[in-house]
Amino acid sequence: MQNVLFNFRFSSIGLLLWLSACSTINSDAPIITGLVVEQKPLSNAQVSLIDAAGNQFLTTTDAQGIYRLPATGISKPFLVSVVAEGTQDDCITHSTRRPICMAALVDEQSAGKIQIANINPLTDRIVSDVAIAQRFIGPQQWVNSKKIGALDTAEAQKAKSELRKGFKHALQLLNVKHLGSFDPATYPIQPNDKLIELFSLIHHNRNYDNNTGETGHTTLTDISFRPIVGLMPKGAYEPLDLPRAQQELLQINNATRRVFIVGDSTSAIYELLRFPRMGWGQAFEAQFKQDSGVKVITGSRSGRSSRDFYNGRWFAQMEPLIQAGDYVFINHGHNDQNCDSSKPVRGLADVNNLCTYPNNSEGQPQFPEEKPELSFQHSLERYIKIARDRGAIPVLFTPTTRIKNAQGQQTTPVVHSHFTKQNANNGYLFIGDYTQTIKDTATANAVPLIDLEAASIQFVNSLAANEWKNYWLVVDPAVNNFYGNNAPGSIQTPDGTHFQKNGAEVMAGLVAKEIKAVRELKDLGEYLQ
Repeated sequence: MQNVLFNFRFSSIGLLLWLSACSTINSDAPIITGLVVEQKPLSNAQVSLIDAAGNQFLTTTDAQGIYRLPATGISKPFLVSVVAEGTQDDCITHSTRRPICMAALVDEQSAGKIQIANINPLTDRIVSDVAIAQRFIGPQQWVNSKKIGALDTAEAQKAKSELRKGFKHALQLLNVKHLGSFDPATYPIQPNDKLIELFSLIHHNRNYDNNTGETGHTTLTDISFRPIVGLMPKGAYEPLDLPRAQQELLQINNATRRVFIVGDSTSAIYELLRFPRMGWGQAFEAQFKQDSGVKVITGSRSGRSSRDFYNGRWFAQMEPLIQAGDYVFINHGHNDQNCDSSKPVRGLADVNNLCTYPNNSEGQPQFPEEKPELSFQHSLERYIKIARDRGAIPVLFTPTTRIKNAQGQQTTPVVHSHFTKQNANNGYLFIGDYTQTIKDTATANAVPLIDLEAASIQFVNSLAANEWKNYWLVVDPAVNNFYGNNAPGSIQTPDGTHFQKNGAEVMAGLVAKEIKAVRELKDLGEYLQ
């Protein structure tokens, strides 16, 4: 990451140098130009501009991530979008690995012949807010419409205002000028501009729309995957703590060992808005000795399956950070079970995008003909291979238990529930056991296994009746009014899958205990308290 930041500063040659380097556009003619960046400048990326009249213009970025277009004949407002590592047709899908896709909106007239139109994670969130206000699922659907439509300038200004508030303190520390009118699309980034550092400290992605399976609104997290914005389709941010992000980047770079947690909502990091909701990954670093030099990076994402976590670019945010000697904890299984095509609302979308099928009773992978990516074992093995290719040590986890007894009721004693008995006539193409498939995969690939399901079942069944509600997500709205009005996780609607702070800490402790009991993880266990 240090090298990424250095190269970024070195490559950003500044607006005036951009123009002097341009040999294909008459220097006397008005031009549109911008820097395209997502953590680092995106070279040879496809740029598309759609103006108010519906005209489309195409170009590519150069080696420094800069594009240029003649401005003659282009009317404002206009949308400019970029695709890197793929094609625009793949920007809206989760069924294959999605490319990097971002957009920017330019809706105000600039002075002079130079119109700056940068594209970056901040501009994409602004476009996302405006797209949602226009009733699009997300920014890509607006881009794909190839028309600006009746742009509500008040919504555009509101989106920019929310961004300024969320990044106000960070922008002040980075000496960004004219903060009250700051627009990341039109801001003139100069050589060695401190604003450049900001892009190396945040992760950008687009969410998943449950009903359609298409990409949705833009999400932003900090370097440790702590949410900044994205829970809501539009609106307020949780302010970026720039000094903390800078310090955590140093910790990631200088760690003795890094532990990467690849998983779903049960291990993810959550917004302060939803506290005391926490995933066990959020509490896991506290299990290590203070001087251990171990850094935990929890990239887990709510709602994601093992297949979609890869296809949706969530893992792509983590992958470049993984180094030899690190550990990759693979903790999927809950959302891979979304294979019921008979569900009336999101059944088909789930099958197309989230579902993977467990092994059969003989331990053999199951999947539709010529679609091995729909095998849960094959999906898990992709992470194993990538980890090993990077010199890291993969570790497989069974999922944490749900509060579900033998009759399927949300009460104790809980039992193993990560399997399906549905058949093809009931919307499920294959039947099998997800927990057993994880164990099969660990054995087949000689990977260490943490049986977190068994450990969490043992824990919850040791509690008195209803005491589980002190650990799973059952929150009094007097503690946090986010859980009022029968919201999931409220007293009226207990959530027996996810955790509050107490439960996350207990699960993290169980993980630490299990690590110490696994011979192949002895070296990591020595760093634990």
